[in-house]
Amino acid sequence: MMPKLRHMLRDDDITHAEQKQILDLGMKFWKNRYYSRPFEGPQGVAILFDKPSTRTRTSFSVGVAELGGYPLVIDKSGSQLGRGEPVEDTSRVLSRMNSAIVWRTFGQDLIERMAQYSSVPVINALTDDFHPCQILADFLTIAQHCKSTDLKGKTIAYVGDSANNMAHSYLLGGAVAGMNVRIAGPLGFLPREDIADDARARAAETGGSILVTTDPQEAVKEADCVFTDTWVSMGEEEDYELKSNLFWDYQVNAELMSLAKPDALFQHCLPAYRGKEVTSEIIDGKQSVVWDEAENRLHAQKALLTWLVAQQRGDESLLGETA
Repeated sequence: MMPKLRHMLRDDDITHAEQKQILDLGMKFWKNRYYSRPFEGPQGVAILFDKPSTRTRTSFSVGVAELGGYPLVIDKSGSQLGRGEPVEDTSRVLSRMNSAIVWRTFGQDLIERMAQYSSVPVINALTDDFHPCQILADFLTIAQHCKSTDLKGKTIAYVGDSANNMAHSYLLGGAVAGMNVRIAGPLGFLPREDIADDARARAAETGGSILVTTDPQEAVKEADCVFTDTWVSMGEEEDYELKSNLFWDYQVNAELMSLAKPDALFQHCLPAYRGKEVTSEIIDGKQSVVWDEAENRLHAQKALLTWLVAQQRGDESLLGETA
């Protein structure tokens, strides 16, 4: 493998074959958490947080340690970035001292600038536009339950606030996988059209399909997996009551879930608000795999980190045997 610096800034930064390779690797980490240790040394991985986090902070910190590395966790308030240092300067410094950079931030333009000036792989741990690490964990969860990382032809439905980063990433990640992706939300809360167009173009290449609708029943009908997210994103909590009034028809409850396939899975990226976007009956029921999904952040992100450094180093041995 010839060395090539790769980043994961949005879900379509990888091909269908590469996504499957990462999921295959995620399955290996799921079965053996110490399957590969590319950061043995330990080598540092800078993990930056501009937003609060539980699952992302825990999964990347533990994951880097299990990969043999040192997780250098930096909050915005404790860095010069928080005092106005240019992203470009921070990127140059961090990439000289670390083997990868992970950043949970706001604008997509910020992480793109970080990657532009970095000499090591940069991973989007969540921006306002995309959440690719979550989608890899979600797809790994489906793969575990259907016992195959070939997800072509699977139908997934996301209902709720569809103008957020999760809806955008399901569109792109699902299109890369060759899935039939259905997104449902109220008018005014649908995905950005340019992102939906990108997803349609990729789906045309992989054999998938894209549906954006205001009808939650149309989206969920015969779906293999149903997803939702909180109706109010971080920083919008004061608007919860006003905004949530628009979404009651999109609540994942027994009636809506009954339209999916009998063995359909339910996933939620968490934190969840029972009685709002999902009922307790569903999230705590037999179709829910949210705890598998949460754990899979660890396995999927270790797979992604390993895959990215393997590309950079031109070292296929880090990947082991992949299907």
